[in-house]
Amino acid sequence: RFHTTFFECLCCDSITHGETDNIFHINPDGILYYTGILDREKRAVHNLQVKVLDASGKLVEGPFPITIEVKDINDNRPVFLQTRYNGTVRQNSRPGKPFMYVNATDRDDPTTLHAKLFYRIAIQLPKIKDVMYFQINNQTGGISLTLEGSKELDPFKNDRYDLVVSVMDMGGQSDNSFSDTASVDIIVEENIWKAPGLVTIKENSTEPHPLKITQVRWNEPGAHYFLYEKEKLPRFPFSIDQDGIIYATEPLDREEKDSYVFYAAVKDENARLIARPLEIQVEITDINDNPPVCPSLVTVFEVQENEKIGSNIGVFQAHDMDQQGTTNSFLQYEIVEQSPLLPSEGLFLIQKVSAVIQLAKGSLRKQDVSQYHLKVQVSDPDFKTICHVIVNVIDINDQIPIFEKNSYGNLTINEDAAVGTTILTIQATDADEPFTGSSKILYNIVEGDPNRKLVIETDPITNAGYVKINKPLDFETEPMYNLVIKAENPEPLVKEVHYNESSYAHFFLKVSDVNEPPVFSRALYQAQVLENADINTKLIMVNATDPEGLPVSYSLSGDTQGWLRIDGVTGEIFTMKHLDREAAKNYQVKVIATEKGRSFLTSSVYFHLTLMDVNDNPPRLVKDYTGFFFCYPLKAKGSVIFEATDDDQPPHRGFDFTFSLGSEPLKYDWELSKINGTHAQLSTKHTNFEERVYQVYVKINDGGNPPLENTVSFPVTMCTCVDGRCYQPADTMPGMPTLGMAIGTLLTTFIVIGVILTVTFICLKKKNNENKANSKLAQSPESDPLRT
Repeated sequence: RFHTTFFECLCCDSITHGETDNIFHINPDGILYYTGILDREKRAVHNLQVKVLDASGKLVEGPFPITIEVKDINDNRPVFLQTRYNGTVRQNSRPGKPFMYVNATDRDDPTTLHAKLFYRIAIQLPKIKDVMYFQINNQTGGISLTLEGSKELDPFKNDRYDLVVSVMDMGGQSDNSFSDTASVDIIVEENIWKAPGLVTIKENSTEPHPLKITQVRWNEPGAHYFLYEKEKLPRFPFSIDQDGIIYATEPLDREEKDSYVFYAAVKDENARLIARPLEIQVEITDINDNPPVCPSLVTVFEVQENEKIGSNIGVFQAHDMDQQGTTNSFLQYEIVEQSPLLPSEGLFLIQKVSAVIQLAKGSLRKQDVSQYHLKVQVSDPDFKTICHVIVNVIDINDQIPIFEKNSYGNLTINEDAAVGTTILTIQATDADEPFTGSSKILYNIVEGDPNRKLVIETDPITNAGYVKINKPLDFETEPMYNLVIKAENPEPLVKEVHYNESSYAHFFLKVSDVNEPPVFSRALYQAQVLENADINTKLIMVNATDPEGLPVSYSLSGDTQGWLRIDGVTGEIFTMKHLDREAAKNYQVKVIATEKGRSFLTSSVYFHLTLMDVNDNPPRLVKDYTGFFFCYPLKAKGSVIFEATDDDQPPHRGFDFTFSLGSEPLKYDWELSKINGTHAQLSTKHTNFEERVYQVYVKINDGGNPPLENTVSFPVTMCTCVDGRCYQPADTMPGMPTLGMAIGTLLTTFIVIGVILTVTFICLKKKNNENKANSKLAQSPESDPLRT
């Protein structure tokens, strides 16, 4: 760009000075020109000064500045700063985030398209399944993974990739662009975003907290770390810093919680998850910080007075809250005190590890000491605990129960006595210690009652036995019982003692006969039959027997339909009329059995009859369809929908009727289509209908076995409509009088009303005159003047 000034001067010369680089010259006539090659990359701007001199060389004007800017052309190709680049990338790194850059320069004017660079990956080796694992930002040269590369890159399969990267000027949009290439060697490193192994922390640590326990790291710097609970805890005793170091924020107690599981997550600068969270498992290791615990405030054992030396009295099992199976919870036992020391000390010992308490010396005697108090020391490697044990000496069962009498004689009872009735009280005694298993008495009937019709309950205080009826008695099957009762203890007798005749008692029970009603063989009789069964079809035979062996007669009650009859001798029940499932699907009557002779006692049972359906009802419409109409004249074809039903039992999948028009002529005006098993649609076939009522006949077939068909009809009215409703003038409506009839009726009504009014008026006038005459006749004679 030239800024020039032209001068007019006779015999004058122009002289240039400045950044001419021996390229720019000016003629005496003031024309500026250049004689060499311009190079913008060497000098983009030339600053010149022009002076005007006279012939004697004296300055006439100036100097004047002239600025010359050299315009760029694309005469330089882009050049990579390096011919080979090296980079590393982690497995599973984020797609689209550059892990390295390549750079190129172009000496052309950076403000023009000549120096606008465009990067691309020309070659990827190896290229697995023709999928690019790497991508480059065509403007910045940043190389990153593609989505496929983020998923598939695996250093154990291929840990090295070679790229050829090219750069072009002119934004890569021109065929005349210059370009350059460079090699990129990429090493794939293993993903370091991995869950650490099991983390162990010693419980109740005294080290300063927060205490570093482990660390997680993302593949790239700048990530943000977070912890998430897997289970909701009252407090979460862990934290993580921005270097991925995980801390325990407080001392932990294994007895409170022995392990923790939570998640470590990594997010980018936009708080979005970068990768799948890692599961962190923390186990709290035990220290011996809990003393042994007694099983209870006082532990009680029992020992019989005749126990042998070495007999096991019981197992005393203390507890330690420290981790089981470790030395911290390994317990040892020792008896450190016995009270009283009678008949000697050291009567008991406890196994040091198993905690079994044994009798160490001769047999105990309840008469001497009934109770011993022991102090048991329980110790782990660091703690000792004293526990209290009581050993009760219990009486041995060396006395048998003895009945107060061995025979309770004869007893008679009616067979209808209620279950639970007490029929006899028996008594035995035992000389062992009261209210123990040695003195408690149980009574058992050992002979004479194989069906357990009787039962004996023991009074826990007095040991009295109450013989009660356990099942209904029956004179006809078991009229008498010869019973043998044994009294025994729940505790076994000692070896040298045995039950004898003193522990047995007898009594004879006689059952008296009571007249009982007949008994049916079943609690309920049931049968089923088709509803079209023939009259006199046998349905079932009921059976009742009289306990006394009397004959039984049968009758029915509650046969509201009069369908059934029963043979009074055999109990056979027959149909007496035609059945109808639609009238009663489930029919129930009462069968009465009456004892013949004596008191004519009766009993009853229900007979339940289920009627099975047969196809004996033709289909019909669900309602009276009288409201179908179309607005006259028809502007378009129309349709109406109707529904059919059947009084028979619906098939498993519901009714499936077929529909057809009732006559051939109807097919010229109407067509019928089935919607589903119960609904059909009647449609007009044209619009050329008269304004009148059309009667439509439809055949409905139920497809049953045998199939039944019914022809139904309904009116369809073609009428003038007002506000979407059918309108008919009064004189055209069925049952309405004509206009002449209406006028005649009105005139007749008026004449009758006139006649009635006239007669009424005459009658009233006549009655009024009669009232006046009666009034005169009723006046007093003193009102008339006296006459002489």
